[in-house]
Amino acid sequence: MRSRQALALPDDARHPQTPGPPERSGQPYTPAHPDDGQLGPPAERRDEVDRIVEAWRRERPDLHTMPLHVFSRVTRLARHLDLTRRKAFTEHGVEAWEFDVLSALRRAGEPYELTPGRLIAETLVSSGTMTNRIDRMQAHGLVVRAADPADRRVVQVRLTAEGRRRVDAAMSALLASEDELLGGLDDTERAVLRDSLRTVLLHFDEA
Repeated sequence: MRSRQALALPDDARHPQTPGPPERSGQPYTPAHPDDGQLGPPAERRDEVDRIVEAWRRERPDLHTMPLHVFSRVTRLARHLDLTRRKAFTEHGVEAWEFDVLSALRRAGEPYELTPGRLIAETLVSSGTMTNRIDRMQAHGLVVRAADPADRRVVQVRLTAEGRRRVDAAMSALLASEDELLGGLDDTERAVLRDSLRTVLLHFDEA
C-alpha cells in the first residue's frame, strides 16, 4: 500500500489558482473563458474594439468579454448608420422623424394612408408627439388629413404626391449608403449577420 506521503499532491495542484494578468510585456493575453480564447485577427485586421478588449483582459482576466466584442461594435456601427441616415435624408429634404412617418405610410400601400393611432404604433411615439408631427408635415405639404369614407368619425393621414416623391428618393439613397456599410461582407456573410441580429432582437420583441 502506498503511504499517504506518496499520494500527497503539491500545493499548486491541490489548490489551483485562477491565472492572473500576464507580465506587461506587450504580448496578447490568453483569456480564461474558452469562447474568448480564439486567436485574434492579424494585426492589419484589428480594430479599436480589439485593443479595448485586450486591455480589459489584461487588467481583468476574470471577466467574460465576448459581449464587449459584440456590442461595442454594434454601438460604433450605429454611429456610422446615424450619419448615413442623416445624409440621405438631408439630401432629399426630409427630417429623420418625417421619414419614419412617411415610410410607414408608403409601405402601407395604396392609398398610402393610416390612422394616427396606427402611426403611433408604427413609430413608437406618444399621441401628442404624433399630432404635432402630422400638423407640421401637413403644413409642409407631405401629408393630408382625410375622413374615412366608411366612418366619418375616423381620420386617416394620407401621403401626398410630394411626400411620396421625397420618401422614395430618401429610401433609395439610404439603401445605397447602407449597402456600402456592408461592403466588406459577401452575400453569405450578410445573411449570417442578418439572422444573428434577428435572433438577438427576437428576445426583446417577445418579452
